[in-house]
Amino acid sequence: MSKLPDPQDHRKSDWPIEPLFLRRWSPRAMSGEALRDEELMTLFEAARWAPSTYNEQEWRFLYARRDTVHWQVFFDLLMEGNQAWCHRAAVLVVVLSHKVFSRNGSPNPVHTFDSGAAFENLALQGAAMGLVVHGMAGFHRASARRALKVPDDYEVEAMIAIGRPGDPGDLPPELRKLETPTGRKKVAEIAREGPFGS
Repeated sequence: MSKLPDPQDHRKSDWPIEPLFLRRWSPRAMSGEALRDEELMTLFEAARWAPSTYNEQEWRFLYARRDTVHWQVFFDLLMEGNQAWCHRAAVLVVVLSHKVFSRNGSPNPVHTFDSGAAFENLALQGAAMGLVVHGMAGFHRASARRALKVPDDYEVEAMIAIGRPGDPGDLPPELRKLETPTGRKKVAEIAREGPFGS
């Protein structure tokens, strides 16, 4: 049973939005329990339906389940600080994006943007399913490219830890205090009509 806090006890929107957006957050405490195939594929199915320029669908997800032959390779890509809690993840994912358009080989200026949209779909689906989905920049990109044989026309974007909620008390002490859903800046700080500096 999860002992993670309910995000809706800590977050209130200033404007009406779907509650799912408030429920999505990035805890670190996971139980170590496996995910069923249909749960994992449901997450990737949600990612599949993200918008993309010219319907390019640039994102690719490479993954390893814990206690499998690929797990250690993926785990070793993480920086030490992330290894301290990711050892209880059910799945580790590396997110890639195709840097060129498949139709003509021209550079795609929004490959990162589109792949981020796919990650958000996956994260929201995970929140709807009551799972932990935590995106990370703290890993070794060059090592990921080599170890996972990523072609040059793909960018190594991020890693994701996915699992069932766990007990924050199982985390290293310095991470326990971070297991509270955070707030957000006011809309007026992130959106304005007209030019940036007006």
